Order: sequence, then structure tokens, then C-alpha cells
Amino acid sequence: MTKLLMSLSLFLLSTFINKSKADTAYNVVQFDAKPDGKTDCTKQFLKTWAATCNSVKAATMFVPKGKYLLKNVVFRGPCKNKVNVRIEGSLIAPSDYRALGSSGYWILFNHINKLAVSGGTLDARGASFWECRASGKSCPVGARSITFNYVNDAVISGLTSINSQLMHIVINSCNNVMVRNVNVVAPDWSPNTDGIHVQGSTGVTISGSSMKTGDDCISIGPGTKNLWMEKIKCGPGHGVSIGSLARDFNEEGVQNVTLINSVFSGSDNGLRIKSWARPSTGFVSNINYKNIVMNNVENPIIIDQNYCPNNQGCPGQTSGTKISQVVYQNVQGTSATRRAMIFDCSPSNPCKGIRLHDIKLTYLNQKAQSYCKNIGGITTGVIMPENCL
Repeated sequence: MTKLLMSLSLFLLSTFINKSKADTAYNVVQFDAKPDGKTDCTKQFLKTWAATCNSVKAATMFVPKGKYLLKNVVFRGPCKNKVNVRIEGSLIAPSDYRALGSSGYWILFNHINKLAVSGGTLDARGASFWECRASGKSCPVGARSITFNYVNDAVISGLTSINSQLMHIVINSCNNVMVRNVNVVAPDWSPNTDGIHVQGSTGVTISGSSMKTGDDCISIGPGTKNLWMEKIKCGPGHGVSIGSLARDFNEEGVQNVTLINSVFSGSDNGLRIKSWARPSTGFVSNINYKNIVMNNVENPIIIDQNYCPNNQGCPGQTSGTKISQVVYQNVQGTSATRRAMIFDCSPSNPCKGIRLHDIKLTYLNQKAQSYCKNIGGITTGVIMPENCL
């Protein structure tokens, strides 16, 4: 995605938001939602959504200040016109994690075109669910906080997500989605609480966002194309990760992904690509990282094609995922481990076309190390640690 196209996209989407301020407004309180954080407002929110979605004119679903208790809810389309969901209050999940059931989601937007979701806080109260999982008891599958399935031409802005049971924000099978100025907060020990997960989607932009969580700050799954990320703050967390890939044999590829002007602080990983060590039709191609700062990051640059947790389902196999044309440019800062660059690629499908340009990573004010296996590429400019390509 060129800067010109991105600027045009920003202009068009901003125009969409600004116009929505004059839309017909439907207030959840007028549909008897109680902003006390105790009364179940699920039915009232669905009634408000029905009125908004069925409006012939562009319409706004407005959530004023206050706390609104919601069980799992589906805001389903298609709608008759543009829809804006403007949240000034907080949406609160039930204190009993079992109340969200086993659907896998808390708030779901499904099959909608021209949608804007802005402002507000989502508090999923995930701590008791994490405790259940840690105890080894039988637990529900858990819920993603806010999911967008088959949503096209959308803007998600100014949203804060706290303590999701699982992933915070999921973008699945969508086209032309902008995520900007969102904040994700969960403890670094909270399991599987990815900040933003993108999968099977084309033309997603993520900008000006901060993620402090217990899993990937941004995770990128199969079928992702033309993903642009900039001005991301990550940490604690597991970095910006493409994968895990090769989970399935028949798998779509990941291509045209860019991350620029971003900062990682105290994260377990920085720029990571990982795949299971088993056969797959998947691939990773045309990935660009530029102007990245690492502050005490455990694995600033890592490609791991031998991912095999607990040695189950993959021992003795090699990754079929083909990784090529990955560019690292102007990556600087400090590594929390001696090996600042790790390229552990597949013996059956070596990494190809890897380019390093101006890499300056140190470990405890000393020279860091690099590790290369089954990889081909070129370097230009200053390379620290020493090049192993």
C-alpha cells in the first residue's frame, strides 16, 4: 500500500466518521438500557442495534457515559445504510466468566458494510477465566472481546479493551478496515490475550495504537493481505507475530505486510515469523519492517520455522511454509538476550530473499550474537550483531 493510497483511505474514512455526527441517533438509554453496571442490557442493546441497522438513513447507535452490563451479543447485518456505533461509556462483561458460554465471542459484528465503532471501554473481566485455566479445571473455551466477521469498509477508533478472556480485537474475513488509536491492556501473564488478531482479511491498517498484554501485541494469521501497521507501541507482550502458520496443511498465504515507525519495550519478541514444523501449502512473502526501536526485547528479530510446543504433532517433520522477500531496515536498540537475531528456517523450505539494512542491536552494552540456519539473503549498511547470512 503506497502512502498516497493510504492518505486517500484515511481521508475517505475520516469523511465517513465526520458525516456520521449528523446521522440519525438511537440512544441505548432510550431503549431502557440501565447504565449502572449491574442490570443486564443485552436485549436493550439489540433493540437499539435493530433500529440503527434498519434505518434507511445513515444512523448512529449511541452509548452515553455509564457502565453497561452485556452478555455475549451479535450485532448482525447487512444494514440498510452506514452505521456508526459511538461509545462514551464502558461495556462490562458478567463477573462470572461462564456467563459468556462457549460461543468464543463476547461482542460480535457480523456481515456489515460501512461501519464505524469509536470510543469507549470494553472490560471483559478476564481474571477469573485465566485463574480457571491455570487451575487445570474444566473451563469454557473463552471469549474474544470484540470480533469483526465479514465486515467491509470499517473504522475502529479510540477503543480501549481491558482484560479480555482471550484475544481483545479480532478482524476476520474483512476488507478495508482501519484501526487507529486503540489501547489494549492485560497483565503480561494473561494467556492468549492477543491485542489485535488479523486473519483472512485484505486492506487492514493499524495505526497509533498501544498494546500491553500477555500474548502477541498483533498476531497475523493465514490469508492476510495488504496489512499496514505504523506507530505501534508493544510491550509487555509477545511482539508482532506472523503465525503460528502451518497449523493446517491447506493454508492461505500471508503477503504484503508492512510495519514502520514502531517501538517494542520489554516484550518477549519483536519482529517474529513462526510456523509449525510440519507440511503446509502456506507462504509468507513481501514483508517489510522499517524504523523499529527495541528496548530490552528478548528476541528482537526472529524467524522460527521449527515451532513445536510440547513436542506434539510435529517431531521429525519440517515446515512447508515458504518464507521469502522479508526486509528489515533500520532496526535499532537493545536485546534482553545475547542472540538478537535468530533465523531458524526450514531445511525443506529455506528462507529466501531476506534483506538486512542498518541493523544496530546490542546486548548489555556488548556485542550481541546472530544465528542463521537454512537462510539466504543479502545485507547492506551497518549490521550489528555480525551478519550470519
